[in-house]
Amino acid sequence: METMRNIFWSAPEQRLRSVWRLLMQILFAIALGIPIGGVLTLLNIEAMEDPLLSRAIGGLISGIILIGSVYLAGRFVDRRSFADFGQVLSRKWWLELLFGLALGAGLMLVIFLIELAFGWVTITETFATRGLDYPFGLAILGPLVLFVAVGYYEELFSRGYQLTNMAEGLRFLKLGNTGAVIIATIISSAIFGILHAGNPNATFISTLNISLAGVFLGLGYILTKNIAMPIGLHITWNFFQGNVFGFPVSGTNAGPTFIAIEQGGPALWTGGQFGPEAGLMGISAMIVGSLLTWLYVRATYDHSGIKGEIADYPIAETTIVVNDSEFAPTEGDY
Repeated sequence: METMRNIFWSAPEQRLRSVWRLLMQILFAIALGIPIGGVLTLLNIEAMEDPLLSRAIGGLISGIILIGSVYLAGRFVDRRSFADFGQVLSRKWWLELLFGLALGAGLMLVIFLIELAFGWVTITETFATRGLDYPFGLAILGPLVLFVAVGYYEELFSRGYQLTNMAEGLRFLKLGNTGAVIIATIISSAIFGILHAGNPNATFISTLNISLAGVFLGLGYILTKNIAMPIGLHITWNFFQGNVFGFPVSGTNAGPTFIAIEQGGPALWTGGQFGPEAGLMGISAMIVGSLLTWLYVRATYDHSGIKGEIADYPIAETTIVVNDSEFAPTEGDY
């Protein structure tokens, strides 16, 4: 019985082990999604005449489910506050958010200008509503709201919750906290890529590249222990990619766009119908963005390395007495 109990329960931390916490968060998402999905089915959201509004509503609902599941898992399973998932607000947090926003927009601008210079894109229209019956200024609000929501809840889920819990559990590999954080970043990024494998026009290469994008997004978190930079980067990378420069966003049509384009050029570089993320242009932008992220952290922190404390449970300084024995919660909990 002692062995079975240890498989499920971490006595030093007095909570479920990492793999079960991750599973419980998914179960919370399913539990929230079933009734919400039932309501959406009754309202027949997918049959709305405005597909953009339908998509925005769908994105917001997905956000409610994921945010709610992370809150419930954090409160009742992880035994920590919602803010502990990389969102302790401060002046530095907001500055990192702004840097992320600027970085995502800037990288996508460079991609567009390079493709334009090589003749790989042709501008066909500006302020394109793409068939919507209301003014461009109003039409663009839908995708803006959608991508703000997606940028927040996907980073909260993938980096704030999954990466953190994986890092805490992987300490048992005896690679130290830094090694645990690195491996957790790779695993959570692979899951991030797989979750996009069902997108339109997805291929093995696009899934692999989205996984690399997960590492790129996660870099801002593992260097600062804040998800502010990944949130900002995620928002503007998507919005500028689809709704400013007219590229596909992870294989999907993002709707109204400031600049409508016709994509040409070699798919190896441009990503073709999936968008820049599936091509060498996207990978190059991620490499440059990773360097700029590291330089920003180096300039604003007293360190420029991975914050290994991500792998530490917040109460790790406390010795807990269980059955008359003392435990120092320093071991991994997978």
